[in-house]
Amino acid sequence: MNLPLFIAKRIYSDQGDRHKVSRPAIRIATIGVAIGLAVMIITVSVVMGFKHTIRDKVVGFGSHIQVMNLSSVNSTENYSICIDDSIVKVLKGIDGVRHVQRYTNARGILKTDDDFLGVVFKGIGPEYETDYLKENLVEGQIPAFSDTTNTGKLLLSRIMADKLNIKTGDRIYAYFIDEYDVRTRRFTVEGIYQTNMTRFDEIICYTDLYTASKLNRWTADRCTGGEVLVSDFDKLNTVYDHIINKVNRTQDRDGCMFSSQTIYEAYPQIFTWLELLDINVWIILGLMICLAGITMTSGLLIIILERTSMIGVLKALGSRNKAIRHTFLWFSAFIISRGLLLGDGIGIGIVLLQNLTGIITLDPQTYYVSEAPMELNIPIIIVLNIATLLVSISVLIIPSFFISHIHPAKSMRYE
Repeated sequence: MNLPLFIAKRIYSDQGDRHKVSRPAIRIATIGVAIGLAVMIITVSVVMGFKHTIRDKVVGFGSHIQVMNLSSVNSTENYSICIDDSIVKVLKGIDGVRHVQRYTNARGILKTDDDFLGVVFKGIGPEYETDYLKENLVEGQIPAFSDTTNTGKLLLSRIMADKLNIKTGDRIYAYFIDEYDVRTRRFTVEGIYQTNMTRFDEIICYTDLYTASKLNRWTADRCTGGEVLVSDFDKLNTVYDHIINKVNRTQDRDGCMFSSQTIYEAYPQIFTWLELLDINVWIILGLMICLAGITMTSGLLIIILERTSMIGVLKALGSRNKAIRHTFLWFSAFIISRGLLLGDGIGIGIVLLQNLTGIITLDPQTYYVSEAPMELNIPIIIVLNIATLLVSISVLIIPSFFISHIHPAKSMRYE
């Protein structure tokens, strides 16, 4: 039989009146561990949810990987490239590629009787996945975009609609200026979307792929580039390496050279900012583990002082210091485990409550989301529990050596 474990269970289950001093200390230690773990769960859930939400928003506008003209990389000019069926077949044949879609950007000006706004018309065709746009549609519907004809339909952002004071069903003129002349097109606003990603909502509206290509004076087989969607985001770099080997530095039929970039390279400022959030997470995790360790250390010292006479009796009966230390470490493990269960309940409960009700709101102009996103990740929660338990017990090893200085004869004075 494990004697230290047996004694620890008896001490932990002792509810007698003799030990009024240690009970508040045990409760404080338990609450300290619970609060620390709950804060860690909430922090990790918020940061993971926020990072993945913002990442998905950026991917919704730019896909995972973009294949384009080499001259377009790190340039503000809009160069065309021929992405025909042969290139699409090569891209789709790469392991990990889920979908390939073409797009064409055209710069223009939206104008009403009272105001005007410079925007980028992103031309997309029927092959384009519009799930992300549907999720963020706030008014109207997603037009049936075409790559063979001009439907005259337009999808605007809420920011654009508010600035120009227009709504779905309204007609609006667009002006396109190049080195040759000024052309005018009239569009019908079919739908309005809102992603709260201001840098995108302010400039991107959607129209037909055919229309955007014609406005750039390109033939139907030329476009700004192709967007590649991968099946597993964690394997993005692997897929990208295959695209580099099979597509980059090759030429289309007109001699234009292909290049590509990931979403990380296209928008480095956003992803660098998201990576900085990890620093905050580590700081909070460290502080919360320190909180749990300090409360448990103070609680253990109080318990040892209260049980000084018991320690003296055990030593008189032949127990070694190591066995007695193990007894109090087992006792501490019971306290920590109870705190962990309580912390799991609080932390997971708040995360689930937020996901169901969205009770915690944020300013979308600052945080790009209207509700605090929380992502419940069970494996990470398990790791947090194990790490908290191990660290808390580890910091208690040194205070437990205080037992070695208790002399059996002198401990009798505590009776």
